[in-house]
Amino acid sequence: MEGVEVYISGQKYVIKGDKSAEYMKHLAAFVDGKFREVYALSPNITSLRASILVSLSIADELHRIKNEYTSISKSIKSIEDGTDTIIKLFE
Repeated sequence: MEGVEVYISGQKYVIKGDKSAEYMKHLAAFVDGKFREVYALSPNITSLRASILVSLSIADELHRIKNEYTSISKSIKSIEDGTDTIIKLFE
């Protein structure tokens, strides 16, 4: 397994994983973008505090998407149940 060289917040990292190099570069670019957002708002913040804010931002995004997914899944289930009821009326 070969490492992929990426830069996050100006630091070089070599990351290894079972995903494609392009995917890992994409993830690194996403994280780097989050750091850029944090530093744009607070240019004098320490790297530790920036890392914590980036982590919280990504965790927030993950949880909002999970909640949205759950809500959509419930809506789809409700539609499926309604469709089954209608189909049974015509049987």
